Amino acid sequence: MGVVIINFKAYKEGFGKRALELAKIAEDVASRCDEYIGIAVSFLDLPVIAREVNIDVYAQHVDAVGFGSHTGRINAEMIAEYGAKGSLINHSERRLKLADIEYNVAKLRELGLTSVVCTNNVPTTAAAAALNPDFVAVEPPELIGSGIPVSKAEPEVVENSVKAAKNVNREVRVLCGAGITTHEDYVKALELGAEGVLLASGVVKAEDQKRALEELVGLS
Repeated sequence: MGVVIINFKAYKEGFGKRALELAKIAEDVASRCDEYIGIAVSFLDLPVIAREVNIDVYAQHVDAVGFGSHTGRINAEMIAEYGAKGSLINHSERRLKLADIEYNVAKLRELGLTSVVCTNNVPTTAAAAALNPDFVAVEPPELIGSGIPVSKAEPEVVENSVKAAKNVNREVRVLCGAGITTHEDYVKALELGAEGVLLASGVVKAEDQKRALEELVGLS
């Protein structure tokens, strides 16, 4: 069973009422395929969506703080209370310092939540794996949203990231992202050793979101 995590980002197609509609699409497709499908949604949408669907819902980011004088921050305890499965950490659009990544991974583990640490190349993938997250997701920033899949444009990044991560931590699971849109892209990622994909615009911004997700997992 492969892993598919869809990041709704801050796209208007993945926010508010549309986010809930897309979450229900993902839930429906997940019920009809063998893949694990999870979604990463806006903080504002997370409490509602986590209550409404039976698939795993992730935060898109957590701040490396506890409770206290941290105006505007969202910590791991907060997302846990609202039903999140876990969180993305260090996405290329929300980079963190190494110490903050380490804090978040440890805190999520302490709370029984899943950590998905995003990386951009082979060395950072190896470094992230050493922090013992559940997943590392390698995404070359120049390919994000490009429609050019990393599994084709830079297959060596995927292969070498998998090897580097497993050499450091055999338990960590490796995803790949950036430009993933089709079933062929997904299959290629698995062939290169990844255990799944992290994607966004290929589904969220698709004219027909349901069809795009069905095609990705091989239902159409």
